[in-house]
Amino acid sequence: MTDAPEVVPFRIDVPDEVLTDLRDRLARTRWPEAECVPPERADGELDWDQGIPLAYTRELAAYWAEDYDWRRCEAALNRFDQFTTDIDGLDVHFIHQRSPHANAMPLVITHGWPGSIVEFAKIIDPLTNPTAHGGTADQAFHVVCPSLPGYGFSGKPATRGWDVGRIADAWETLMLRLGYDRYGAQGGDWGGAVTAEIGRRVGHCAAIHTNFPIGSPTEEAKRNPTDEDKAAFAGLNYYRQWDNGYFKQQATRPQTVGYGLVDSPVAQLAWIVEKFQSWTDCDGHPENALTRDEILDNVTLYWVTGTGASSARLYWESTAAFGSSGGQERSDRGSGSARIELPTGVASFPKEIGPTPRSWCEAGYNITHWTTMPRGGHFAAFEQPELFVDDVRTFFATVR
Repeated sequence: MTDAPEVVPFRIDVPDEVLTDLRDRLARTRWPEAECVPPERADGELDWDQGIPLAYTRELAAYWAEDYDWRRCEAALNRFDQFTTDIDGLDVHFIHQRSPHANAMPLVITHGWPGSIVEFAKIIDPLTNPTAHGGTADQAFHVVCPSLPGYGFSGKPATRGWDVGRIADAWETLMLRLGYDRYGAQGGDWGGAVTAEIGRRVGHCAAIHTNFPIGSPTEEAKRNPTDEDKAAFAGLNYYRQWDNGYFKQQATRPQTVGYGLVDSPVAQLAWIVEKFQSWTDCDGHPENALTRDEILDNVTLYWVTGTGASSARLYWESTAAFGSSGGQERSDRGSGSARIELPTGVASFPKEIGPTPRSWCEAGYNITHWTTMPRGGHFAAFEQPELFVDDVRTFFATVR
């Protein structure tokens, strides 16, 4: 019997020349004209109807080139224990932060697009060491935060087939390799889809928690919608009409859009920040939800790793995970339709992409815990870390 692949310590250390090249490219940006705005718009008011406004994009790009400090972010991430390991022929990068409390519960937390492990920097310490953050020792977790295949410092798949089902299998392998024969799983966005697949496969997972439940309108909602149903339908219709162009492009032609994202830092910046404006609880401006540096930390992680194309390919592989029709030659290991019978906790944030009522989700999950949050959006752990941590603690206390 051969030994399992090695778990190798990892430290983020982006070469200086990559950061110099970033600043050089920003200085050479070929800018488009400004967006067309309605005649009645007040002077100085940003208009996002046609995408991220030119004035704000130029302001962000100038700050990125002249004032932003990647080394600060790098140091903040490097305070966590990081590793890589080969799973199914691909190097997977992950944070593995063990709790000082002996009876901590193992928990794998998965990000989505256009997120990254940067989203979790605020929640790892409170989850692993609750007694230092207002909690008790019996709320502690050993936290594992992998970078999705094609994202961050994980390897970029060279062959087809890395869909959410294969990733769920890989995370099971990872948790067992780390010595955890019983664990919980949490995720939002693609992380929510991966977490759902972990729940369907069960394996050694005891329970799942998501801030991005995937549901469908009930027949009752279609026939006799409540106010909550009407709001959900309105959000879904808005998303389909105005907010999902990125999804269609990345699900059908990720390679094509990837050239611009990997070659132009402003293209990568605009592609991501537009979604931070649209999907956060920010009252119209992303910096009302997150600081400028926090936003650029996430964008810069995509840039320095050159993952604009490779991250987009997950949409091509797994578009059916969100109920869309997939293209040809998709893997048959992707999202299933079976109900998740594991205990499931849901944190429902009001500014999520089309918030989904609990009644739309009951058919797909064994929901044993549901929290309607007072504020927050798609990037829950990033935007509202205290609410996020409290809900994760509360739910998993029911299954420890």
